[in-house]
Amino acid sequence: MTDIFGDLAAEYRQLDAVLAALTPAQWSLPSAAEGWTVLDVVLHLAQTEELVLASLAGHNTTFTPDRTDDVDSLAATFVAAERAIAPDDLLARWREAATATPGALAGHPKDRRLSWVAGTLSPSTLATTRLAEHWAHAYDIVTPLAIDYPATGRLRHIAWLGHRTLPYAFTVVGLTPEPVFCRLTSPDGDIWRYGDPAAPSHITGPAAEFCLVGARRLAPADSTLKATGPHAAAALGVLRNYAV
Repeated sequence: MTDIFGDLAAEYRQLDAVLAALTPAQWSLPSAAEGWTVLDVVLHLAQTEELVLASLAGHNTTFTPDRTDDVDSLAATFVAAERAIAPDDLLARWREAATATPGALAGHPKDRRLSWVAGTLSPSTLATTRLAEHWAHAYDIVTPLAIDYPATGRLRHIAWLGHRTLPYAFTVVGLTPEPVFCRLTSPDGDIWRYGDPAAPSHITGPAAEFCLVGARRLAPADSTLKATGPHAAAALGVLRNYAV
């Protein structure tokens, strides 16, 4: 989890370079996020980044009992309400929020949790979820446009998040959480290890594919990840880098 805040800012800069080079026509093209254009994806990122700033300002951003919509439905509703925004205005709006959040999260007391979706998160974990979301949605933008977006060592944060939340992911689908060890190969060839190597279930393979499976952008069966032991395949099936 080294320097998550600096890595979050670096991820934003990488995405900014892509967005700044888009033509007006590309903003209106379909993204890899079903039903959303490129503009819709960036609008969603801007709206959720503004929610981070709202949480930092002390506002409650968690769901209340009368807000029973799932996260995806709420996101779609928010995007539909503002998708008439012009690309230049949207890019400026996203930049304003994205420029502010890494430093604001870094400066927030680490022992003071922030409201987010269904509960509260530490500043570093919230930064990790923002990195994961921006990376996944960058994939949605660049894939149909055939734009290069190299995987980096920043994926270690996303892989950590996916492994760390496996117990939660198991319970979401009604399964008993089971220990799983992950041995993942980074984009640079380093080995990242998560969990107890003595666990009976192991997942091995490329970290980028592990993160894509967790983002629901790659089916486990279409990956080269290897699942061994009694619960590894189930873990890949429930793996997620985001809230539900």
